[in-house]
Amino acid sequence: MKSQQQDEIEQAFLPIARPSTGPEEVEAVRQVLESGWLTQGPFVSRFEKAFAARHGATHALAVTSCTTALHLALVVLGIGPGDEVIIPAFTWVATANVVVHCGATPVFVDVDPISFNVEPAAVRAALTARTKAVIAVHLFGRVAPMDELRVVIPASIPIIEDAACATGASDQGRPAGSLGVMGCFSLHPRKTVTCGEGGVVTTNDGELALLLDTYRNHGASIPEEVRHRGARPWELPEFKVFGFNYRMTDIQAAVAEVQLRKLDRFLEERRALAALYDDRLKRIEWLKSPDRPDHMGHSLQAYVATVDSRIGALSRNRILEVLQENKIGARPGTHAVVALEAYRSRFGVDPQRFPGALEAESQSIALPLHNEMGASDIERVVQVLENAA
Repeated sequence: MKSQQQDEIEQAFLPIARPSTGPEEVEAVRQVLESGWLTQGPFVSRFEKAFAARHGATHALAVTSCTTALHLALVVLGIGPGDEVIIPAFTWVATANVVVHCGATPVFVDVDPISFNVEPAAVRAALTARTKAVIAVHLFGRVAPMDELRVVIPASIPIIEDAACATGASDQGRPAGSLGVMGCFSLHPRKTVTCGEGGVVTTNDGELALLLDTYRNHGASIPEEVRHRGARPWELPEFKVFGFNYRMTDIQAAVAEVQLRKLDRFLEERRALAALYDDRLKRIEWLKSPDRPDHMGHSLQAYVATVDSRIGALSRNRILEVLQENKIGARPGTHAVVALEAYRSRFGVDPQRFPGALEAESQSIALPLHNEMGASDIERVVQVLENAA
């Protein structure tokens, strides 16, 4: 039970995100610890089945993070040196890093600064004979324009969903994670469902699922749980590929499964909070609420508004400072990866070729949104923003 002092501390600072956990997660961890099997095992298997069912996929494979999920997706597709992978210019840097780690070349395309997602026309213009995959990012929980992308991308080029922010998201009732050849999810604490760190790869392709399972476990021909509990546990597996240790632990999976059972409630609560933001922020002319079309099941991993500095007296960065001064956590939306030194110096990327990404980076602002908030927290944020004008 929280002490009065703890409550006062928590009320003093409103974080941008906070995991929502309870005794159910504690009990799940206790069960794993008492079982004596802590690494990938029955809890991982159970979580994978539940996650796949929730996201309309035949297979789900739990891994250590969304970054390793994306890396595995590229590896099993055979992406390597000489290949190009098209990605949005506005995304978390991991989307680009995994391409580099495969020895391939990231080809950046601009985004729509309203949806924050990739522009299909820009993808079409970036296609070459070396294009071997496209990573479509469902940024902040809004599904990328997958139908439009399928029109411009040849069927021979797979689309990987970077669904790091999109657990529970959908488009026209179709779940994120079932819309591309593979979907890659994050279970980081800033996400709606979390287990501290972790990720999931979904797919409807049985052959890819088998490869993903092999590569996440060092390249072993048989999973450790199966081998140790089989008739000949002393026999070492065969290794036909160079794999990785990207396995999730049963401790993490136990927490993640409990969180997944709460997902629909979490989404309902977030949408109610977002509706309050939408209503209250109408009073602030220089701040635009995130666009959420009716057909889109936005998961609201973050509430990312847009500052119009031409109307407002303050810059986006100054607004962030004002919020921090008032003990309210807020952040820019994410990176324009094309403006980062590593990509400018190695690939000679000119950030000015991506005005949508630069605008999104400089004007976006993620306001506090999490399942431990209430209506009074929304009013507090909006009041500070109004006074900042």
